[in-house]
Amino acid sequence: MRVLAQLPPHLGGDLLVDESTGDDAAVLRIDGDRVLVQTVDFFTPIVDDPYLFGSIAAANAVSDVYAMGAEPILGLAVVGFPSDELPLELLAEILRGGADKAKEAGFPIAGGHTIIDAVPKYGLAVTGIAPAGRIVRNSTGRPGDRLYLTKPIGNGVLIAAWRGTAASGVRKLIRRRRPSVDEAIRWMGVLNRDASRAMLEAGASAATDVTGYGLLGHLTTLCRASGTGARVSAASVPLLEGAREWLARGFVPEGSKRNLEAYGSALRSAVPDDDLILLCDAQTSGGLLIAIPPEREPALLEASRARELAIWRIGELTANAGIVEISE
Repeated sequence: MRVLAQLPPHLGGDLLVDESTGDDAAVLRIDGDRVLVQTVDFFTPIVDDPYLFGSIAAANAVSDVYAMGAEPILGLAVVGFPSDELPLELLAEILRGGADKAKEAGFPIAGGHTIIDAVPKYGLAVTGIAPAGRIVRNSTGRPGDRLYLTKPIGNGVLIAAWRGTAASGVRKLIRRRRPSVDEAIRWMGVLNRDASRAMLEAGASAATDVTGYGLLGHLTTLCRASGTGARVSAASVPLLEGAREWLARGFVPEGSKRNLEAYGSALRSAVPDDDLILLCDAQTSGGLLIAIPPEREPALLEASRARELAIWRIGELTANAGIVEISE
């Protein structure tokens, strides 16, 4: 993101959203009332099952489109695969997982590009479409807006612990116990489609999805883009079961550490370091972070209930520009 910030701005004319605010996708007007929303995301395997890897990667990639309030219409696969070392049947399963998740979301994956690479990588370039007046940005939050989160955090810690305990010596040290990642995998596979539709129906001020920069990283970016600050109650942020325990055992993803280093100067914290790490935990296919005006809060809760959508209020935006206060 810091590298992108050094690029010359492109806003103007029909380009409504570029990289300048760190938003989730680019937005281009295609006629008076419609816009295209485009994004790309890919990563290395986070689970051993190739089908689940493809499914999670697709859910993660399309999340950026949902965060902007758009509906996905087309996907293109982005693939790196060591075809001289691994059987192509594994790649077929990755692609099948991605295609099935895209089908669930209602769009086709119509090709893409593959290269030979030492480490498998998979993701999607996704195109979405929306009415021009319904795009939800990360730069339009206002002081007093309530902050809501639609998925629990902590999957970065759990995946790190699951990988870390695979070593035989570590297994013996912890009496062969390993963390359960079943719930983390389930949440990572949940599309943010219903959350997107609920926030649109309710009239959200701003939104972003929570992925690699962690909850506090994405919130800080939203605050900087909106010219606001934020206040977060750490106790109100939902955590995946076991995340706190495995963090206490020393399983801290490098990405989560980097997030705390990168965004720490904006934080005013009254919570223990472990809580800060969890709030900065690098997420894969996390939920939406939604800013909603107080008078529209009941509408968001009602729209969420109607869709049986999990949602948690975690704080509010403030007038203390650029500062994120964290209380217990």
